[in-house]
Amino acid sequence: MRCFFIGHGDAPETVVPRLLQAVETHIVTYGVQEFVVGHYGNFDRLAAQAVRQLKKQHPQVRLTLLLPYHPTVRPEEPSAEFDGSWYPFDTAVPPRVAVVKANQKAIDSCEFLIAYVRHTGNARGFLDYACKRQVQVWQI
Repeated sequence: MRCFFIGHGDAPETVVPRLLQAVETHIVTYGVQEFVVGHYGNFDRLAAQAVRQLKKQHPQVRLTLLLPYHPTVRPEEPSAEFDGSWYPFDTAVPPRVAVVKANQKAIDSCEFLIAYVRHTGNARGFLDYACKRQVQVWQI
């Protein structure tokens, strides 16, 4: 089972307790074994932080970094805080649409989505996309 995160880049630190609760519930109740997160905003940073904290109690859980750009185009090694990375395409995607397409592909490939959406913008569009795809959404 895989879970992806979508949220606003300006998410406040106050979401951390709700993130911890959501991640814990997804591990214990839904059996999620892999959490996929991007790295382009504060929500992504806070989501990764929450998963890393809970990995201490649930070492079987994997934290995977979503790479929107092909590794040959924009090489990026995930830090040791991640268990690995994932480029969700077979070939390079044009850079101007890479982040959007990678987020869509991640949503298509997961069973669960943890979202922090408070206003219009890209995060709202991805939340709507996930709902249309019938991904189970947990809003914090």
